[in-house]
Amino acid sequence: TVVAVGSRDEAKARTFADEHLGDDAAQAHVHDSYEALVANPDVDVVYVATPHSHHRDHALLAIGAGKHVLVEKAFTQSAAEADEVLAAAKAQGVLVMEAMWTRFLPHVAAIHEIIARGDIGRVVTVVADHGQYFDVPPEHRLVNPELAGGALLDLGVYPVSFAHDILGAPSSVTAVGQLTETGVDGQVSIVFDYESGQQALLHTTLWSATPTTASISGTEGRIEIDGAFYTPTSFRVTRRDGTTRSYSTPPVQGLAFEAAEVARLVTEGKTESDRMSWQGTLDVMNALDEIRRQVGVVYPGEERGV
Repeated sequence: TVVAVGSRDEAKARTFADEHLGDDAAQAHVHDSYEALVANPDVDVVYVATPHSHHRDHALLAIGAGKHVLVEKAFTQSAAEADEVLAAAKAQGVLVMEAMWTRFLPHVAAIHEIIARGDIGRVVTVVADHGQYFDVPPEHRLVNPELAGGALLDLGVYPVSFAHDILGAPSSVTAVGQLTETGVDGQVSIVFDYESGQQALLHTTLWSATPTTASISGTEGRIEIDGAFYTPTSFRVTRRDGTTRSYSTPPVQGLAFEAAEVARLVTEGKTESDRMSWQGTLDVMNALDEIRRQVGVVYPGEERGV
């Protein structure tokens, strides 16, 4: 149940509640500061959905108030910040989870079952892409370095996290990219390499609406996921002998699955999710740091090299 909305501007908080909470808007507490929100005794879990540059501070604020926290992807702007948030959660004994909703969707669960059964043999290659076209002013959060902008943390985190979900943390990362006029990444191409010989080929851009598809290829077949692969969608399994079968997701509200995971974990007294573990979040953040280092994106307050 949504019981409170917080913003630095009370009018914006009320507008958000009216637009998104329907009949519950009148009953929701509207706070004109995040401090007031986390102090609300009716709040059990705080969803942090501010720009990446503020995730660390706002997550720590909620944790300090003893609240469980769901933090929008990318979890923070760097692995060092992620370490700080997770250490605070451990000390406080509260749940913290990265809001990578893709990991909890029905089609992703089905894909894991197919791979586990050996239907496509040993996975060899993962390919994933997420690009959108944005024409925004320099101060917009997507391209503003002060707000940890760029394609990678906003869009590229999806293919990076997807590759990690299927193959785990890579042994090496290679990345090339082009920067925007504001100095953040506008487009990045990435290769993950694994000691097992597996690879992931990943791409993200702010400059084109790409297919946003993904595929998982193995020795006995492949899985082709329709765009947008990170949302509730359909996919096909094609085996090496040419046989094909399809999977379609019925109409669902995709964000409900990660919310249900948080509710389950809180009810069971757990502090992290097996599907989006703390180590998984750190693995993804470390990969994002290395990609940014290679591409040359440094946010204000960071030393050169992330």
